[in-house]
Amino acid sequence: MPHQQTELVSWNEFARTRSELGSAFLRILGYFREDGIKSIAAVEDAFRARNAAALVTPAHTLKGESAQFGALRLSAMAEQIEMTARRCVESREGPDELIETVVALRPCFTETMAMLDREANPLVARRPTTFGRRAETPPATFGRAV
Repeated sequence: MPHQQTELVSWNEFARTRSELGSAFLRILGYFREDGIKSIAAVEDAFRARNAAALVTPAHTLKGESAQFGALRLSAMAEQIEMTARRCVESREGPDELIETVVALRPCFTETMAMLDREANPLVARRPTTFGRRAETPPATFGRAV
């Protein structure tokens, strides 16, 4: 499945992780941001150097950490990079076929982190939920007596 069709964030996974981590959640999310930035830079550097072996570890790290927070698209992209890099190492090929995925990795990370930050922000007003879904917003009645 193309990465654009993969759900960006699984809010169920995000909520599960948030619940499991409790008060440590925001700190661990911060570590994910720091590690993600480092992993993406390492992937980009390894790709520029056409070093398939150097792609494996940062892609593997990003894959696992992304999945933990429900960042499905980011995790899928990192997994593709990792698995393709492993195959390239075994067959002694360059990782050139990964160019589109590597180029799309940083924008996907940025978009994902913005969504995760917005949801994790304790100052964001949350609408009440009804049976696991967000309650419908009533229609605007500005200027009319209801």
